[in-house]
Amino acid sequence: MAPQTSIPTAANVLGTIGTVFWCVQLVPQIWHNWRAKKTEGLPALMMILWAACAVPFGVYSVVQNFNVPIQIQPQVFGTLALVTWAQILIYENKWKTWKATALVTGVFVLCGAIEAVLIVTLKGPYDRGVAWPMLVVGIIAAILVGAGILPPYWELWKRNGRVIGINWIFLSMDSAGAFFSLLALVAQDTFDVLGGCVYLVVIVLEGGIFTSHCIWLFRTRGLRKRAKLQGVSFDDLPEARIYQDKRAETTTKSYGSCDSRPYSTAATLAADPGELEKELAVPEPIYKSGYLSDMSETYLSGDLESGRLDMPTWDLEK
Repeated sequence: MAPQTSIPTAANVLGTIGTVFWCVQLVPQIWHNWRAKKTEGLPALMMILWAACAVPFGVYSVVQNFNVPIQIQPQVFGTLALVTWAQILIYENKWKTWKATALVTGVFVLCGAIEAVLIVTLKGPYDRGVAWPMLVVGIIAAILVGAGILPPYWELWKRNGRVIGINWIFLSMDSAGAFFSLLALVAQDTFDVLGGCVYLVVIVLEGGIFTSHCIWLFRTRGLRKRAKLQGVSFDDLPEARIYQDKRAETTTKSYGSCDSRPYSTAATLAADPGELEKELAVPEPIYKSGYLSDMSETYLSGDLESGRLDMPTWDLEK
């Protein structure tokens, strides 16, 4: 893992292309957040880990003497991640703008100071052949950049694989930046395994996000077509809201000893008023048997439009 002594032209060209992508990859996401004034589905932890990743990644790139474009990448990458984090604090967590700006600025200065100290401290020993500290730094960088892409998978799980809040232009540019940067390392006289792992992790995990959303599009093609025919958005379609609710449960509603049958959740019943009416009907055998001498329905608070309905309660007398 010796430092690069010369940089081929191809490595510089490919590294420059990768740097251009990574210098602006978060700009579409930042613009998207600003226009929508919300960051739902974009995890704050993702941006925090990416900003933290810029420190060891920057140290590793400088001490390893990578081509200059790749040395610049972590600095720009970390800065844009901090800006995006500030937007999440403002739009999602409802922080005051000045408070979020002050926090992010302080973190930016702290990260820059830590990186500068590590470069000065580790470069000398590394030049003298002490390689293990840089190995540790490279491993930390790879772990952080990979961990930063894991929080969106939690958001995908909550939404049945659907991607919400992540701008596709940003994700495509980020993957392209990692791809060209990986090629730049390949074009160097000596391929750096740890540096390559960082870019490879990004490509693989972001490819998983693309794949997850494509699967969601395929699975919901019927619902999306139905929403289009009805002139409503996917999220306004009752059936779509039910499909997206991963926590819907099937419970059992008991009608004395004469009838016991499963019934859907309130959200499911709300999607079909006819089914709701049938479920609320008292079974005829019970009513005629005399076990239900006095029935009174007490409706609690509920909302059919939102899919939330508290079921009626009956006062039973033997």
